[in-house]
Amino acid sequence: MKHGILGVGGVGGFIGAILAHAGHDVILLLRPETLGNHPATLTLESPLGSISAPVARAATLAEDVDVLWVTVKATQLGASLAAVPEPARAGIVVPLLNGVDHVAVLRERFGARVVAGTFAGESERVAPGRIAHTSPFARFVFHASGKAVLEPAARALEQTGCVCSFEADEATMLWRKLVMLAPFALTTSALGGTIGAVRSSPPWRQRLLACAREACQVARGSGAGVDEAATLRAFDGFPESMRSSMSKDVAAGRPPELDAIAGPILRGGARLGIAVPATAELVATVTERATGVLNLFVSESQQVGPLAPGSPETRPGTVSRIASPGRRASGQARDSIPTSAAAERTPGRSGRLSQQLSDCSGHWRA
Repeated sequence: MKHGILGVGGVGGFIGAILAHAGHDVILLLRPETLGNHPATLTLESPLGSISAPVARAATLAEDVDVLWVTVKATQLGASLAAVPEPARAGIVVPLLNGVDHVAVLRERFGARVVAGTFAGESERVAPGRIAHTSPFARFVFHASGKAVLEPAARALEQTGCVCSFEADEATMLWRKLVMLAPFALTTSALGGTIGAVRSSPPWRQRLLACAREACQVARGSGAGVDEAATLRAFDGFPESMRSSMSKDVAAGRPPELDAIAGPILRGGARLGIAVPATAELVATVTERATGVLNLFVSESQQVGPLAPGSPETRPGTVSRIASPGRRASGQARDSIPTSAAAERTPGRSGRLSQQLSDCSGHWRA
C-alpha cells in the first residue's frame, strides 16, 4: 500500500515509521522550507520497540496514494491542505486530529472518502525524522467505513504493539476521546504540570473531574454514547508523568489547540443550554498562561534584535493582536487559578468564551 503523511509530527511520524518498516510505501508531505533538511528516514523510539525505515519526501502530493493520513495540529489544518492540490489523488483520508470539527472541514474538500479516526498515546517529534513515543500504549480507532482499505495498515500497527479497532458510531468515537482529552489537556496546561500533579492536588483533581462531567453532558447532548463513570475512572490509569501536547505547546510558546479541544464543549454547551463553568475557567487560565509565555518569547527576541520579515512573530494577526507591549507572565502560583480572573467568571460566560476561542484561533495561526 502507498501512504501519504500530512503532518510529520509525533503522530504522523509514529504511523509513518511503523508502516514504512512493515514494507508499505510512505511519502512525507513537508513544507518547502523544511523539505531539504528532513532525512530520508523515520526513526521511532518507543516502549513498543525502536525502528528506522526509509521514506519518500515531497512538498506536494503529486501521485496517487491509497491512504492520506492527516496528522497536523488543528491550528495548521487549513494551510497544510495546500500540499494536496489534487484531492482526487487520495484514496481515503484518515484524520487523527484532536476535536470533532475537523471531520466536516475535510469532507468539504474530500467528500465521503474521509474516514474519521482517533489516536491515544503520547508521542512527539524530537528532531526532523526522529519520533519519541513515551506512553506504554498506542490506541487507534477508525470508523468502520474504512475497514476494507485500512486493515493492512491496522495489522502493521498491531504487530508493533498498537491496539486498533473499527467502530460504526462516528460521533461516539470522536467524543469518547474528547471527553478525556479536554480535561487532561486543559488541566495540565493550566497547571503547567503532569497528570500526576493534577491528580495529587485536590483542587486540581476537582477541576479535572468537573471538566470531564461537563464534556460528557455536552457529548451526550450531541448524540454521542459516552460513559461518564468510565471516563472519570480512566484518569487514574494515566501514567504519572504523562503531559498533554497542549501543555508542551504552551510551555514552548507554540499555538495551543484551544479551539479544537475546548471549543466543541463551549459551543455545544451554549447550543444545548448546558452550563460549562469549569471548562470556561480552565480555558481562560490556559489563555492567560499561553499569552504570558508568548510575551516572554517576544521580549527575548526583541532584546536580541529585530525579527526577520515574514517570521511567525511579525506576520499580521499574530503577536500584535494577542500581546500588549510590556506585558509579562503574571507569576501566579501554578496550583491556583488567579482569583482576579476567576471572580469574573460565571457559567453564562461560556458563550462569550466560545467566541473568544474562535478569535483566538485566528490570532495564533501562523
